[in-house]
Amino acid sequence: MINEQIRDKEVRLISESGEQLGIMSARDAYKMAQEAELDLVKIAPTAKPPVCKIIDYGKYKYELTRKEKEAKKKQKTVEIKEVRLSPNIDTNDLNTKMNNAKKFISKGNKVKVTLRFRGREMAHVHQSRHILDDFAKQLEDVASVEKPAKLEGRNMSMVLTVKR
Repeated sequence: MINEQIRDKEVRLISESGEQLGIMSARDAYKMAQEAELDLVKIAPTAKPPVCKIIDYGKYKYELTRKEKEAKKKQKTVEIKEVRLSPNIDTNDLNTKMNNAKKFISKGNKVKVTLRFRGREMAHVHQSRHILDDFAKQLEDVASVEKPAKLEGRNMSMVLTVKR
């Protein structure tokens, strides 16, 4: 809220230099802001009494958006990469998939390892669980299992993350 929008009886006023001017009526505070050719901005509306500051509102808003952009730049999003396997995968193919998973994990991403069953392979689901267990065991030095292997429809999947 700024200027005339502030309808509180009393406000705690802070000057543009940051010093406290004390508790006064909102009308008096607004007059002081007009004399300084600046805006009266409510900084802390939940405080008793609400805290208002005499500042240039446009500059204040610009600073807030700049701080938000800075915070967005610094945060890192973790992506989930997927590695798909089949129950009758060969050793060399499995090693290639493991190397890909290692690469993803070293970059800080999570890896979802999915074992896809097609057709008659669904009859031997319980025998194929060892593939995912071996996969996790091979990557034990760089990754830890975040979500253990679980059958969901025709896919059995588990999630690996960076080991801390």
